[in-house]
Amino acid sequence: MKPMKQKIYALGIITLMVFPLPTFLVLYFFEDIHPFSILELPNFQIKPILFGLILGLLYAGISLLFMQAKVFDKLPSRIENVVKQMNLSIIDCIFLSICAGVGEELLFRSGFQFYFGPIITSIFFVAIHGYLNPRNWRMSLYGLIVLPFIFLISYGFIEYGLWFAITAHFSYDLVLFIVISQQKDELQPQVWSNWEELEKCEDDCFDKDNSPPQSIHDDAETCRLPNK
Repeated sequence: MKPMKQKIYALGIITLMVFPLPTFLVLYFFEDIHPFSILELPNFQIKPILFGLILGLLYAGISLLFMQAKVFDKLPSRIENVVKQMNLSIIDCIFLSICAGVGEELLFRSGFQFYFGPIITSIFFVAIHGYLNPRNWRMSLYGLIVLPFIFLISYGFIEYGLWFAITAHFSYDLVLFIVISQQKDELQPQVWSNWEELEKCEDDCFDKDNSPPQSIHDDAETCRLPNK
């Protein structure tokens, strides 16, 4: 397994196994709530799971549409770019979505929300992911797009329980991971096979003194052609 994949899987396992521990420990020792009660296994039923899956799928589609807006082009690290750099397979996407859905919902919905309520928990959840940044209004705008989804999860947790929240979170992440990781850049650097092809881009690629660039990859931003 490549080092990048190892790090991704390590983070996934930490999210799945470590994130729920504060909830289990605090609620058990201070509220006398057993971990099995927190897991709500009797509530693992079709209705909450189906509602959660539908909510996550629908809102993932909405988020993907908003993410195409040009206002987000100038983000220093767009969400799409971060996901693409992970080079995820379908199995990777499923694994990470399960880890995030289970681990984060047990921490935030079952734990944090128990004491602070749905509104504060939702805002804190979006902020801790870096999507509410007072120094970057574009990132904060994306955070405001995500925030209603987190509100729906938080209030849905009260009505339908933990597995609604987990499946909504899971399906949302899964759609974004799969769609973004499968996307190809609209513009990709052209690999020149011979000097004649390179000359076709001489107006953009050559210096003012008509000397060729030191590398055919120099000035790649101006030498990109649309995919055929």
